[in-house]
Amino acid sequence: MKKFSNYDDAKKAAQSAGSAKLPAGAYVCKIMGVRYEEGQDGRSDVLVLQYDITEGEQKDFFKKQYEANTSEDKKWKGTVRIYVPADDGSEKDGWTKRSFASWIDAVEKSNSGYSWAWDENTLKNKAVGIVFGETGTVIDGKNVVYTEARFGVDVEKVRSGKAPEAKFKSKNGYNSAKPLEDDFMKIPDSSVEEIPF
Repeated sequence: MKKFSNYDDAKKAAQSAGSAKLPAGAYVCKIMGVRYEEGQDGRSDVLVLQYDITEGEQKDFFKKQYEANTSEDKKWKGTVRIYVPADDGSEKDGWTKRSFASWIDAVEKSNSGYSWAWDENTLKNKAVGIVFGETGTVIDGKNVVYTEARFGVDVEKVRSGKAPEAKFKSKNGYNSAKPLEDDFMKIPDSSVEEIPF
């Protein structure tokens, strides 16, 4: 097979465009945008936060990912959807209230002098610590592991290394106890057997 022109450039672009996986852990982030979505067909209202990492080795992770993506329908991947409580007294509503309050508390603690006043637009440009965890799911019959934002924390907990870790989460029939690092066979370095292909 003959090598085509600009293969090396195409390879670098393919490697960086959406293929980089953010390692699980806690990061100092900045809220870049806020959107309130009203629920449809009985679904909850949602507060959507767009963010990016502002400190450390993964700084600008989502900006770099977005800029490297060459597809026409590219989307900003650094988002979290926070469900807004329905205030209906149900058990699910109690969980939603605690989750919503936890995110707002993390923003308040991360921004000296900031106090939530029920205006979502005031969240823009605020700092927040975000803890990311790995999630295993099944897509088109294949086990897939990705990293997602789980909960907010005070940025000082992130900086001091005291932020809690997110546990591995399994959904949609994911059947591996631990996340898979890749699809290749793991061959011990000490193995003298030939690889069967």
